[in-house]
Amino acid sequence: MGSVHYYPEHVIFDFKHKLMSSLEDDLQLDNEYLGNEKVPNSGGILALGIISIIPGCFCYALPGVICGIIALVMASKSLKLIEENPTRYTDSSIQQLKAGKVCAIIGLSLSSLFFLFIILYAIIMGSFFFSMLSMGVQ
Repeated sequence: MGSVHYYPEHVIFDFKHKLMSSLEDDLQLDNEYLGNEKVPNSGGILALGIISIIPGCFCYALPGVICGIIALVMASKSLKLIEENPTRYTDSSIQQLKAGKVCAIIGLSLSSLFFLFIILYAIIMGSFFFSMLSMGVQ
């Protein structure tokens, strides 16, 4: 009868082969999710951040404030996702998110300053207008 004899070397080789193939499968699964996804809304955050700068100086500041606040809220949500799994997202999308957040902060600051300037201008012009009216009435 042709019985098969297993020598210890064969058993060890089979064990190593099975172990290595299962480890390779696990590594392939891990590499599929390693830095291949874009951060959600990173492009939108960058666009809103840039848009918040331009109206901050030209459109009476309200659109800049709105876009800046929306971009900052979206950026904080995306940063929480990155903190949960930092190796999941690509470096370029993380940098895009950070740039959008910086632009949103700059745009919100400029828009807020311009909004305060408009309020101060309205107060000064209103007081000047009412002082002129009171002088003309007397």
